[in-house]
Amino acid sequence: MITGASRNIGRAIALALAAAGAAIVVNGRSDAAAAGAVVEEITTGGGGAIAHLADITDEAAVNGLADAAVERFGRIDILVNNAAVRRPRPFSELSLAEWREITGIILDGAFLCARACVPHMLAASGGSIINIGGSAAHLGNRNRAHVATAKAGLEGLTRALAVELADHGITVNCVVPGTIATVRGESAGAPGARPHGAQALIKRLGRPEEVAALVRHLCLPDAAYITGQSIHVSGGAFLT
Repeated sequence: MITGASRNIGRAIALALAAAGAAIVVNGRSDAAAAGAVVEEITTGGGGAIAHLADITDEAAVNGLADAAVERFGRIDILVNNAAVRRPRPFSELSLAEWREITGIILDGAFLCARACVPHMLAASGGSIINIGGSAAHLGNRNRAHVATAKAGLEGLTRALAVELADHGITVNCVVPGTIATVRGESAGAPGARPHGAQALIKRLGRPEEVAALVRHLCLPDAAYITGQSIHVSGGAFLT
C-alpha cells in the first residue's frame, strides 16, 4: 500500500515494487486518472494493482483503504507512507490552518496508515513500513517550517515503531530523498534555498527511480536486519 503513488517518487516506488513481485494498492487523494494510469502501467507489465482514492487524514477513509487492500489481495505486507503536500510559506505568514494541513497529511496520515496496516502485518508475522522523509528535517529550508517539522516527526515515528514492532518481524525505516527531478505541482513550490548553502556532492538532481530502488531493497528479505534507520538518497547533500 503506497500513499501518494499517482506520480513522481510514489509512482516510481509503485513500479519498482511491482517489478519485484508485489501487488500494489495505488493511493491518491483525488486524481483518479493519474492513479489509474499507474495501475495500467503495472497491469500491462503483468503485475497486480488497484487504485483506491482516499484522504489519508480521514480515519474512516484510511481504514477503508486498508480494507480494500485486504479484500483484493488478502494481506498487507508493505506500507509506504509517501504522501505529502508542501505549500511553501514564510514562517511569519504561516497560519495555524496551513500548519495543520501539512502536518496532518505527512504525519497524521502516516500514523493512521500504520495503525490500519500493522494488525495485518502482525497477523502475518512480518512486514515492512517505509516512511518517506525529507532533507528539510536535517538541513532546514526556507518557507518550510511546517514540512521540516512533519518530516522530523516521521523520523521519530520510524524509530518508535521500529522498537515496538521488531519482535513481530516488522521492520520500519525512513528513506530521505534529496533534491529529486520531479514534476512539481503548484502546492510544492520551487525547491527551497537552504540557508547554509548545503550542496549535493553529486552535481545533478536525483531520479525518482533511485529513491524507489532503496525502498525496494528495504522491503526485500535481504534487508531484514535493517530497521529504525533514516537513509539518505541525496547525492551527499547530508553526511552522517
